[in-house]
Amino acid sequence: MAREANFDGLVGPTHNYGGLSDGNLASARNEGLVSSPRAGVLEGLAKMKRLADSGLVQGLLPPHERPYLPLLRRAGFSGSDSAVIEAAWRSAPGLLRKACSASPMWAANAATVSPSADTKDGRLHFTPANLLTTLHRSIEGEQTKRALDWAFADTGRFAVHDVLPMQPDFADEGAANHVRLCAEQGGEGVEIFVYGRTADEAWSGKFPARQTLEACQAVARSHRLDPKRTVFLRQSPEAIDAGAFHNDVVCVGTRTTLFFHELAFADRDSALEAIRRAADGLFEPDFVEVPQAEVPISDAITSYLFNSQLLEWPGEDRLVLIAPKETEETASTQAYCSAMTVGNGPIGRVEFVEVRQSMRNGGGPACLRLRVVLTDQELAAVTPRALMSDALYPELVAWAERHYREQLGPNDLADPALLVESREALDALTQILELGGGYYPFQRA
Repeated sequence: MAREANFDGLVGPTHNYGGLSDGNLASARNEGLVSSPRAGVLEGLAKMKRLADSGLVQGLLPPHERPYLPLLRRAGFSGSDSAVIEAAWRSAPGLLRKACSASPMWAANAATVSPSADTKDGRLHFTPANLLTTLHRSIEGEQTKRALDWAFADTGRFAVHDVLPMQPDFADEGAANHVRLCAEQGGEGVEIFVYGRTADEAWSGKFPARQTLEACQAVARSHRLDPKRTVFLRQSPEAIDAGAFHNDVVCVGTRTTLFFHELAFADRDSALEAIRRAADGLFEPDFVEVPQAEVPISDAITSYLFNSQLLEWPGEDRLVLIAPKETEETASTQAYCSAMTVGNGPIGRVEFVEVRQSMRNGGGPACLRLRVVLTDQELAAVTPRALMSDALYPELVAWAERHYREQLGPNDLADPALLVESREALDALTQILELGGGYYPFQRA
């Protein structure tokens, strides 16, 4: 037996609205607003607990060290830690904002994951994303690999690869551009990689196309996937220019169901036919396409209808869509969800959740989680403290309430006390999660 688990990124103590992500409309729109790190982490924990209480497997990934002083020191700032922060704020405030970003909370970008049922060596494979398109995310790869090595330490069952080369040809954004369809989670599936551009093309779009075909192909090779069951699809340039900076802003899928916007793919007909061919002999794909006439792509992006979790819910015979409150509050997407669920399609219910702290930076429920299909034996091999439980949840809530600020404004990033507070929080988390000595860079210094 195998089940799909969700590993959510814990929101970090420096969660702020820096507006750092080109092409992410929500991030740009909310730049400079006052954030609430405490509300953000508690919202994320509540979502995790809701899924764990339902009987789903729910895991977590620790936040990264922020402010990230190694970035600032490599940029020429020196002296004590507080001196580095003060000097960076005076002469390079934009760089300091990047060094403070809590973007690892969006675990959909942490890695691409291939279940053991799809790989030639029968191991579960992870490739941490290099995220090189944006500076504030390009510093994540090494610590993400450390997190995955901690959670999935059994090298006989799990293979955690290095990030792809840090070069534009291999621009990789992780599972946000990857979908897996299957008849049963424990059976062979079809892995769908979605890219925005090829390495050698001149890109002239309004916003960057972050994922390259070459990165997708490299991950598929490293994971030892069957080429006949692997599909490479091009994302629609129109969707990218509308603000779909990742494919998961316009598409989500699980089991045999692919839920997507009409404008998600550059060649819609060819994309669906390629999926059908790859699935031949395994299952018949169930396509749920949302027409542009019913939900304009602008509404799909601002509401994050597709940046939702599509789940097999225990005790229910149809899939459940876990969508942000903004989907309920947008007229076109609310109407579409109501009509969709009263029909006989594969999605039977939509549950709306509060993740506004994440949404204001452009990350919905799907951004916050990394999906990992685990057999019973693999689940037993996961590091226990990486899994949400009735005992762990109150510990993490108390930890967040003790260490996180209620509010964080743009100028607060220059406060050297924020560095001290963040390190104290991460030191305490190291003990709670049993991360081991030297998990974070500042602990190894």
